[in-house]
Amino acid sequence: MLIQLGSMGLLVALLAFCVVWVSSDTNKYRKLVWVTLFLTFDLIMFGAFTRLTDSGLGCPDWPGCYGHSNPLQAHEHISAAQEAMPTGPVTVMKAWIEMTHRYFAMGVGVLIIALMAIAWMRWFKARKSTVPQDSKFSPWFPTWLFLFVCLQGAFGAWTVTQKLQPVIVTTHLLLGLTLLAMLTWLGARQSGHAPVAAGAAGLVKPALAGLLLLVLQIALGGWVSTNYAALACTDFPTCHGALLPQMDFANGFTLWRHLGMTADGEFLSFQALTAIHWTHRSFAFVVIAFVVWLACKALRTEGLQKTGRWLLIVVGLQLLTGLSTIFLNWPLAIAVAHNGGAALLLLLLVMLNYKTRLAPGVSPVFGAPSHPVIADRLNPHP
Repeated sequence: MLIQLGSMGLLVALLAFCVVWVSSDTNKYRKLVWVTLFLTFDLIMFGAFTRLTDSGLGCPDWPGCYGHSNPLQAHEHISAAQEAMPTGPVTVMKAWIEMTHRYFAMGVGVLIIALMAIAWMRWFKARKSTVPQDSKFSPWFPTWLFLFVCLQGAFGAWTVTQKLQPVIVTTHLLLGLTLLAMLTWLGARQSGHAPVAAGAAGLVKPALAGLLLLVLQIALGGWVSTNYAALACTDFPTCHGALLPQMDFANGFTLWRHLGMTADGEFLSFQALTAIHWTHRSFAFVVIAFVVWLACKALRTEGLQKTGRWLLIVVGLQLLTGLSTIFLNWPLAIAVAHNGGAALLLLLLVMLNYKTRLAPGVSPVFGAPSHPVIADRLNPHP
């Protein structure tokens, strides 16, 4: 089973390697980073689809499906579970959705292993190089990526074995988005950037604040999704006809508890679900206001205009999809798009944080080059 599962991960990775190989980009390592980032974004979207279709327990064991590598081999067990509980978490369709998500996750893992291996090989090669810029190439960031994806895989397993416990599922979501952010930073390191005006130095702290606010909002959104509280308020701008409806914050935001239950083992009240939904909805306006202000500042700063423009576009679409989930009774496609919008905002804010650190006089962090041209000089060869 493990060999068959590994083969599926290698097959997904092989498709990515083919894209890199036929690419016209002469820097194949940089291309591999961006392709891995793209697949990670797709994996996050598909993870949202898996969660929103209630397919997280489509195969109730891990890493396989009833001890097999695919639902075809486990068809007898899946059919028996579906017959015993027709409306339960195990169906043939849900099993395929869950296993497809795992295949893509393994593929991303293989790509990150490749990034780490190539980075170390290039580092050993650079130690013998006489070109000063080559010696600055560091393999440590890709190594941290590898360790991080291992942690993410562990939480993926616990998501299943702990029966979709909300705090585990939310952490799994946050770790996936952190992986996306790390790949974005690595991709930015490998790419050249236009010169950034000195005024961007004043946006270093606001950009970081905006990123932290977004992460908190994503965590609240994940808590809404994993507790199935998206329809706890079906009107807007009020909730149950009131600006401050009856809410149970204590039970709603108790982290360590089973799905749908309180810490005492009782069923979670509707007031607790309302508190979860209302908090995410209310805090969204704080995040939107700050990100719009930050984007407007970026639009007026040389070298940051493109990122600022995209921030305004995506935050507008995110607001639209968020409201649509309420007024249109939570359609699946829009709910998945709302998760994708959050990932895009994270990507853009990470990129904004990176670019602000290219401003003259700002100390780079995590290996960010101090000059916009250096990134390509560090990696001149495929």
